Amino acid sequence: MTELSDTRVDDSPATGGRWAAGEDPAKRKQILDGARRVFMKLGFDAASMNDVTREAGVSKGTLYVYFANKEELFTAMMESERAAFVASVRNTLKESNDPDVALHDFGMTFVSHLTEDKVINAMRTVIGVRDRMPHLCQRFFTGPENIRTVLKDFLTSQVEAGRFEIDDIELAARQFLELCGGSFFKLRLFGDMDAPPPREEMDRVVNGAIRVFTAAYGAKKQS
Repeated sequence: MTELSDTRVDDSPATGGRWAAGEDPAKRKQILDGARRVFMKLGFDAASMNDVTREAGVSKGTLYVYFANKEELFTAMMESERAAFVASVRNTLKESNDPDVALHDFGMTFVSHLTEDKVINAMRTVIGVRDRMPHLCQRFFTGPENIRTVLKDFLTSQVEAGRFEIDDIELAARQFLELCGGSFFKLRLFGDMDAPPPREEMDRVVNGAIRVFTAAYGAKKQS
């Protein structure tokens, strides 16, 4: 109870006091980090809020100040992961003025992330609760900013710069993601590939995706 009482006092820098209940970003991160380890180990159904309190090292009172239930906690964890990844790929696309280099780095980052154990486990968890919690899947795959929206922004800037000729940016973004992913994701998701593919194989597939994409959408030089 002491820890719960402490979290209710305003400790934010704006007031010069303590953070208000449920607003301390360090405490929130501590809980989400613990929840991530629990969900990745046990899955959504087997995990409990008690498991999270033990793993995160917080009291049950503190946990419920930040998250009302397990579903809310799982959703916050997934959105935190997605936000970090989206920021990473957005920075990747900004690092080169050469669209081929930018697309290559983007593709490699995307495939590496998509085939990680933690991502595959999270995908399986989301699919497993699809019938009971369809809204959770919708938030997971169609958030306001995701890998596709980042790629769409990049392709739009490239069209404006005259490097690509694309009538349907949404379609083109989806096509490039599918080309880069190849069959890696499905093989990993369904257990036919026990580990992420070698980097050399990812590089081969991503380079092939760029060749196909550029052949379809690269700006045609005027004769």
